[in-house]
Amino acid sequence: MRSLCSPVVSVGCRLVLCGVAVLVCVSAAASLAVGGEPILSLPGSGLPLSFHVDLPDGVEKPAGGVCLIEAGEPDLRPAVQLVPSVTAAGLPDERRLALAGTIAPGSRAERQRRFRLAGGEAAKPESQTAAFEIVEAGDASLRVLDGGKPVFVYNFGTITNHAVPGADHRRSRSCYIHPVHGLDGEILTDDFPKDHYHHHGIFWTWPHVAVDGREHDLWAGDSIRQKFVRWLARQAGPAAAVLGVENGWFVGDQKVMTERVWMRAYHVAGQWRALDIELFLIPSGRPVTLRGAEGKSYGGLTIRFAPQSPAVITVPSGTVQQDLTTTILRWADLSARMSGSENTSGAAVFISPDHPDYPPTWLLRHYGPLCVGWPGVEPQTLAADRPVRLAYRIGIHRGEASTAELARLYEAYLAGQKASWLD
Repeated sequence: MRSLCSPVVSVGCRLVLCGVAVLVCVSAAASLAVGGEPILSLPGSGLPLSFHVDLPDGVEKPAGGVCLIEAGEPDLRPAVQLVPSVTAAGLPDERRLALAGTIAPGSRAERQRRFRLAGGEAAKPESQTAAFEIVEAGDASLRVLDGGKPVFVYNFGTITNHAVPGADHRRSRSCYIHPVHGLDGEILTDDFPKDHYHHHGIFWTWPHVAVDGREHDLWAGDSIRQKFVRWLARQAGPAAAVLGVENGWFVGDQKVMTERVWMRAYHVAGQWRALDIELFLIPSGRPVTLRGAEGKSYGGLTIRFAPQSPAVITVPSGTVQQDLTTTILRWADLSARMSGSENTSGAAVFISPDHPDYPPTWLLRHYGPLCVGWPGVEPQTLAADRPVRLAYRIGIHRGEASTAELARLYEAYLAGQKASWLD
């Protein structure tokens, strides 16, 4: 091994990112030890990449910092940070860490990039990027801030709208994201809209949940409810904000599903911000059958927007004039002038290619909701105690995003997922 960042820290790693140019460093405490010189390879991308990648086996928490150093362009130094790695069951991995950040494409965006992973204090961020913060917003919510500007609120406790009639079971809910803010602070999402009280920001619920021969409606929250159980991670740093939470689906006092959720928000890059969401569903001791709405397919990850002007919905084939039901898509976007805003903005939902039954069906409505329908209109039974992972990226943007731009952003999302260490 040889010293790369510090005379007192030895490393033996190289990192390859195709399509990004960067030297990055983040402080930590402990030691760095790597056997061999692993290489991380990514396809090229002409766009910034927001990424989360596990460190290779053998890398421990470094002393004094960790750096990615690119041959030929050592002066590009965006912020990066160490974050929890996540197991297949949605728990923090005690054996390893991951690296997260947003990397600019640099001057050789379409070429394979080579980086070495080093420990020490040789690098500093290229600019004093304001850090993320996670602050309490009342006793039921956490607010994520980026340089003091709001990004989103996660509501882990019970939120009640007293304008909804007291006898209506849709009057209260928990375990969802709202509000979600656009890049200029505008609110993109709606909660308790009068047309559908049960819609709430970014949420993940199903209209048909069958347990022990009885069916429940988690979509509207009648005889089954999501409830907070514990925090898995709450971390804010120079490159990302990470929330990990464990919830449960409860029928009365009985938990029938463990739900683990990971949310990672990244800095704005150009006209976009990436917000990654991972859901892990684990039936508690017995199978659980999920099914979407008949003829519509909704049931799963949903964003309820708050459009004030006519919404524009864009899918891989282009803009659509009519609402869509049970439509197979890799991604979809809604842009509009949101309530209270003077400018157009919006967000896309990108589906990870390792999503079950990829690509899934969707329900898209111009009045506000984008609904990923998984498993759709056909029921699917989740085996007892076996996790199912559902991964998405929310691409928050200024202006009305074009079909070509959305396609490129989706490709950049996929490129960031293809990082792999080579011996």
